[in-house]
Amino acid sequence: MMLSKQKQQTAFEALSESQGYTNRMAAPRIMKVIVSSGVGKKRDKNQLALVEDRLTRITGQKPSARPAKASIAQFKMREGDIVGFQVTMRGGRMYDFLDKLIHIALPRTRDFRGINTSAVDDMGNLTIGLRENTIFPETADEDLKDVFGLAVTVVTTAKTKEEALAFFRHLGIPFQA
Repeated sequence: MMLSKQKQQTAFEALSESQGYTNRMAAPRIMKVIVSSGVGKKRDKNQLALVEDRLTRITGQKPSARPAKASIAQFKMREGDIVGFQVTMRGGRMYDFLDKLIHIALPRTRDFRGINTSAVDDMGNLTIGLRENTIFPETADEDLKDVFGLAVTVVTTAKTKEEALAFFRHLGIPFQA
Protein backbone atom coordinates (compact mmCIF):
# COMPACT_ATOMS: atom_id res chain seq x y z
CA MET A 1 0.00 0.00 0.00
CA MET A 2 1.43 3.34 -1.03
CA LEU A 3 1.93 6.04 1.57
CA SER A 4 0.52 9.12 -0.03
CA LYS A 5 -1.40 12.25 0.67
CA GLN A 6 -4.62 10.26 0.17
CA LYS A 7 -3.68 7.95 3.05
CA GLN A 8 -3.06 10.97 5.25
CA GLN A 9 -6.41 12.46 4.25
CA THR A 10 -8.24 9.30 5.36
CA ALA A 11 -6.85 9.71 8.88
CA PHE A 12 -9.90 11.72 9.96
CA GLU A 13 -12.35 8.95 9.06
CA ALA A 14 -10.16 6.22 10.53
CA LEU A 15 -9.27 7.97 13.80
CA SER A 16 -12.34 10.12 14.50
CA GLU A 17 -14.05 7.51 16.69
CA SER A 18 -11.03 6.50 18.75
CA GLN A 19 -9.59 10.01 19.15
CA GLY A 20 -12.85 11.97 19.24
CA TYR A 21 -12.21 14.33 16.32
CA THR A 22 -15.16 16.50 15.36
CA ASN A 23 -13.36 18.57 12.75
CA ARG A 24 -11.31 17.32 9.80
CA MET A 25 -8.53 19.80 10.63
CA ALA A 26 -8.08 18.25 14.09
CA ALA A 27 -6.67 15.05 12.60
CA PRO A 28 -2.86 14.89 12.61
CA ARG A 29 -0.82 15.60 9.49
CA ILE A 30 2.81 15.13 8.53
CA MET A 31 4.48 18.52 8.37
CA LYS A 32 8.03 17.61 7.30
CA VAL A 33 10.66 14.89 7.31
CA ILE A 34 14.20 15.69 8.40
CA VAL A 35 17.10 13.39 7.47
CA SER A 36 20.39 14.15 9.21
CA SER A 37 23.78 12.52 9.44
CA GLY A 38 26.85 13.37 11.46
CA VAL A 39 30.24 13.00 9.83
CA GLY A 40 32.13 12.06 13.00
CA LYS A 41 35.87 11.86 12.53
CA LYS A 42 35.76 12.27 8.78
CA ARG A 43 37.97 15.29 8.13
CA ASP A 44 38.87 14.52 4.52
CA LYS A 45 37.07 16.65 1.93
CA ASN A 46 36.50 13.55 -0.23
CA GLN A 47 34.72 11.73 2.60
CA LEU A 48 32.55 14.78 3.34
CA ALA A 49 31.68 14.98 -0.35
CA LEU A 50 30.82 11.26 -0.32
CA VAL A 51 28.40 11.67 2.61
CA GLU A 52 26.83 14.69 0.91
CA ASP A 53 26.49 12.79 -2.39
CA ARG A 54 24.90 9.74 -0.74
CA LEU A 55 22.37 11.89 1.15
CA THR A 56 21.56 13.66 -2.11
CA ARG A 57 20.93 10.32 -3.82
CA ILE A 58 18.88 8.92 -0.94
CA THR A 59 16.63 11.96 -0.45
CA GLY A 60 16.61 13.50 -3.92
CA GLN A 61 17.52 16.86 -2.43
CA LYS A 62 20.86 18.54 -1.72
CA PRO A 63 21.72 18.47 2.00
CA SER A 64 22.88 21.55 3.85
CA ALA A 65 26.15 21.37 5.74
CA ARG A 66 25.92 21.93 9.49
CA PRO A 67 28.93 23.72 11.00
CA ALA A 68 30.13 23.41 14.59
CA LYS A 69 28.83 26.21 16.80
CA ALA A 70 31.78 26.20 19.18
CA SER A 71 35.37 24.98 19.31
CA ILE A 72 36.00 21.91 21.47
CA ALA A 73 39.69 21.08 21.94
CA GLN A 74 39.12 17.53 23.20
CA PHE A 75 37.35 16.61 19.97
CA LYS A 76 39.89 18.52 17.82
CA MET A 77 37.00 20.51 16.43
CA ARG A 78 37.03 24.18 15.54
CA GLU A 79 34.11 26.54 15.20
CA GLY A 80 32.83 26.39 11.63
CA ASP A 81 34.04 22.84 10.89
CA ILE A 82 31.39 20.69 9.19
CA VAL A 83 29.97 18.25 11.75
CA GLY A 84 27.02 16.92 9.75
CA PHE A 85 24.53 17.28 6.94
CA GLN A 86 20.76 17.77 7.08
CA VAL A 87 17.91 17.60 4.58
CA THR A 88 14.38 18.90 5.26
CA MET A 89 11.73 17.54 2.91
CA ARG A 90 8.15 18.69 2.42
CA GLY A 91 5.41 17.96 -0.08
CA GLY A 92 5.64 15.22 -2.70
CA ARG A 93 9.32 14.50 -2.12
CA MET A 94 8.53 13.88 1.56
CA TYR A 95 5.83 11.32 0.73
CA ASP A 96 8.06 9.58 -1.81
CA PHE A 97 10.88 9.30 0.74
CA LEU A 98 8.55 7.95 3.46
CA ASP A 99 7.15 5.38 1.05
CA LYS A 100 10.66 4.25 0.14
CA LEU A 101 11.70 4.16 3.82
CA ILE A 102 8.71 2.09 4.99
CA HIS A 103 8.37 -0.33 2.08
CA ILE A 104 11.93 -0.77 0.82
CA ALA A 105 14.62 0.40 3.26
CA LEU A 106 13.31 -0.76 6.65
CA PRO A 107 12.60 -4.34 5.48
CA ARG A 108 16.21 -4.50 4.19
CA THR A 109 17.53 -3.66 7.67
CA ARG A 110 19.29 -6.57 9.31
CA ASP A 111 17.17 -8.24 12.05
CA PHE A 112 14.33 -5.73 11.63
CA ARG A 113 11.38 -6.51 13.88
CA GLY A 114 9.62 -3.18 13.80
CA ILE A 115 10.17 0.28 15.22
CA ASN A 116 10.02 0.61 18.98
CA THR A 117 7.09 2.74 20.20
CA SER A 118 9.51 4.74 22.36
CA ALA A 119 10.76 6.31 19.10
CA VAL A 120 7.67 8.56 19.25
CA ASP A 121 8.18 11.49 21.61
CA ASP A 122 5.57 13.22 23.76
CA MET A 123 5.06 15.93 21.14
CA GLY A 124 4.01 13.41 18.46
CA ASN A 125 7.21 13.21 16.39
CA LEU A 126 8.84 9.96 15.26
CA THR A 127 12.65 9.68 15.19
CA ILE A 128 14.26 6.60 13.67
CA GLY A 129 17.99 5.94 13.87
CA LEU A 130 19.44 3.92 11.01
CA ARG A 131 22.90 2.39 11.45
CA GLU A 132 23.67 1.95 7.76
CA ASN A 133 22.95 4.02 4.69
CA THR A 134 23.29 0.90 2.54
CA ILE A 135 19.69 -0.17 3.19
CA PHE A 136 18.56 2.37 0.59
CA PRO A 137 18.62 1.13 -3.01
CA GLU A 138 20.38 4.30 -4.28
CA THR A 139 23.63 3.47 -2.50
CA ALA A 140 26.05 1.14 -4.23
CA ASP A 141 26.78 -2.06 -2.35
CA GLU A 142 30.43 -2.13 -3.44
CA ASP A 143 31.19 0.90 -1.26
CA LEU A 144 30.78 -0.93 2.04
CA LYS A 145 33.83 0.68 3.61
CA ASP A 146 32.16 4.10 3.71
CA VAL A 147 29.03 3.28 5.71
CA PHE A 148 27.44 5.96 7.87
CA GLY A 149 24.28 6.25 9.92
CA LEU A 150 21.31 8.55 9.57
CA ALA A 151 18.50 9.88 11.70
CA VAL A 152 15.04 10.31 10.18
CA THR A 153 12.57 12.54 12.04
CA VAL A 154 8.92 12.70 10.98
CA VAL A 155 7.32 15.87 12.35
CA THR A 156 3.54 15.79 12.78
CA THR A 157 0.80 17.99 14.17
CA ALA A 158 -0.23 15.32 16.69
CA LYS A 159 -0.59 16.69 20.21
CA THR A 160 0.07 13.53 22.25
CA LYS A 161 2.08 10.35 21.92
CA GLU A 162 -1.05 8.16 21.81
CA GLU A 163 -2.56 10.26 19.03
CA ALA A 164 0.70 10.08 17.07
CA LEU A 165 0.99 6.30 17.50
CA ALA A 166 -2.56 5.82 16.19
CA PHE A 167 -1.79 8.11 13.23
CA PHE A 168 1.49 6.33 12.39
CA ARG A 169 -0.19 2.92 12.60
CA HIS A 170 -2.88 4.18 10.22
CA LEU A 171 -0.14 5.28 7.79
CA GLY A 172 1.36 1.77 7.90
CA ILE A 173 4.58 2.40 9.80
CA PRO A 174 5.69 -0.97 11.23
CA PHE A 175 5.88 -0.88 15.03
CA GLN A 176 6.93 -3.73 17.28
CA ALA A 177 4.10 -5.90 18.55
